[in-house]
This record gives sequence, structure tokens and C-alpha cells, in this order.
Amino acid sequence: MGDLVIGARSGAGEPEGPGRRAARSAESATSSASAEDAAAQTAGGQGGGGPEDSPDSPHAGAEPAAGSESEAPSQSPKQRSFWKELPILIGIALILALVIKTFFVQAFSIPSESMQNTLQVGDRVLVDKLTPWFGAEPERGEVVVFHDPGGWLNDEPTPQSSNSFLRGVQDVLSFVGLMPSANEKDLIKRVIAVGGDTVECEGEGPVKVNGVALDEPYVYQGNTPCGDHPFGPVEVPKDRIWVMGDHRANSLDSRFHMDQPGGGTVPVDNVIGRAFVVAWPVSHWSTLSVPDTFDQPGLAVDAPMAPPAAGAVGAVALLPLVRRVRSRVEHRKES
Repeated sequence: MGDLVIGARSGAGEPEGPGRRAARSAESATSSASAEDAAAQTAGGQGGGGPEDSPDSPHAGAEPAAGSESEAPSQSPKQRSFWKELPILIGIALILALVIKTFFVQAFSIPSESMQNTLQVGDRVLVDKLTPWFGAEPERGEVVVFHDPGGWLNDEPTPQSSNSFLRGVQDVLSFVGLMPSANEKDLIKRVIAVGGDTVECEGEGPVKVNGVALDEPYVYQGNTPCGDHPFGPVEVPKDRIWVMGDHRANSLDSRFHMDQPGGGTVPVDNVIGRAFVVAWPVSHWSTLSVPDTFDQPGLAVDAPMAPPAAGAVGAVALLPLVRRVRSRVEHRKES
């Protein structure tokens, strides 16, 4: 009885002998095996024992790919806001406009009726400023913009807006060439004669350049070629031009400044450039070409003599070469 009672209470009080350690080890192994069997049964119950759970299944033992998160494509850099790029775009546009205005093309506004009907008040013309940089000089028949040579615009008011904000905007836009300047006193006229020419207009005309009469279809309807101010003959000095407006009765051009230095002529250095197109308004769009009357034979003083003179100079220069070739040919014949 005593043994049964002791055994029923607990085996903990028994001494730790070799036999007891072996029994505990076997008991632990049995417990581990039972736990593994239970886990296997649980897994089998969840998987339903389907073929995909068999060892031959391609999904058997599959593990998630290592580093899958690191291999995901990185997000593209966030684009800059349009409002942040806008000031940069405006700055680039202003710099380009300033460069174009300084070296290539500039817009000018027509302030008066002196060039009617070729140009109307308020027209915007584009002026070529590039070719003068390469030494090109104004030619007869061209419409040019030039700085006041002195005293031509003394009585002309400078048109400016009464609104200070609008004046500031106009100053900025005119600085970069997007608007005509209200401060610069420039004029626009047609070139009639250049340096070395003799120009005159007697009575009602026509205007003559180097003795050749000009047919001027561009003169304002109802005007005479001389207007009300006949002149000449005037010999145009070198590097200067004689200019006249197309509205001869309403143009204070070279005819009205013959008492000033230069005798009414304009220095070539004062010429900003040639107006080549009416850009605004769209309804007035047109090109400003040179009229055919300025292509007449004999209009240029040096034109008739230039080809013969050039031919004579060329013949003299080639004479030694011709003699040398002829002597070689004769020498070969003799040999």
C-alpha cells in the first residue's frame, strides 16, 4: 500500500539515478514526437490533402523571394511645379527678346502720317538690325528708321501714358524690344539718294536722281512728287543719305532741314535698320520692298563704267600669264 500511495503522490521525490534520467529522456522524446504528429495532422487538415501539398508539387517548400521589396521599381523623381518653372521660362524669354532686339529685329510704331499710304498711324513695323552689323548700308528705295540727326523732332511731344503702372510696363517691354520705345526720338522715311548722288525736284516734279526721273507710285494720292517744297540740285555727301516721306505734303523730311549741318542729309551711322514688314495690325500686314523705279539703268553714277573698268584691269593682270603660256607652246613646237 505504501508504495502505491507514494507513487500516486508524485515521482519527484525519488532520487535522480541513471535509470530515472533515461526514463525522462524517453518521455521527452515521446512528447516531441506527439507534438510533431499533431502539427502534421493540423497542416493536413488545413491543406485538404490536395495534390499541391505533395512533395512533387511545384509549390511545395516554396519560399518568398528574398529581397522582393528591395527589387520593386523605385518611384520617379517628383516633377517641379509649373508655377515654380514659370519665372524661369519668363526670364529665358526676356533674355532672348533682349538679344533679338539688340542684334536682329526691333519693333517700331508709326507716330505720324508722313509715310501714308505706305504706312498708317499706329502700324508696327519690324526693322532689320542684323545686316548693318556686317557693313550693309542703306540703298535707294528702302524704308529706314534712323535717330534724329539733330533738330528734326524738337517740337514733337513724347507720347507717354498718364498711368504710372502702364508707363513702367511699357518701359520694360520697350527695353527688351517687345514694344516701341516712347523715349527714343526716331524717324522713318524712304531713302531717295545715297552718298555721291545728285538729287533734285523742280516745280511739281518729278524727283530726279543723277538726272534720272523717278516714277513714284508710292507717293500719297493727290500729292506732287515735290510736295509744296521744290529743292535742289543737292549733292549728297559720302556716308550720308537723302530721305523723304511718301506723304510729300505732310512730311518734314530732308527738304525742310537744308539749313542745318549736313544740308538735310542723314548720317549713315544714325540709321538703325531697314523696315522690311508691317507686322501689326494683321489687316495691314505687308512687306516693304524696294520699288522697281530704283532699278532703272543709269541711276547709279558708277554703274555704266564699272564693267569696262573691271575688264581692263583683269586683262592687264592676265597679260604676263598669257605671254608665258604662248612662249611654252612655241618652244614645244620647235622641239
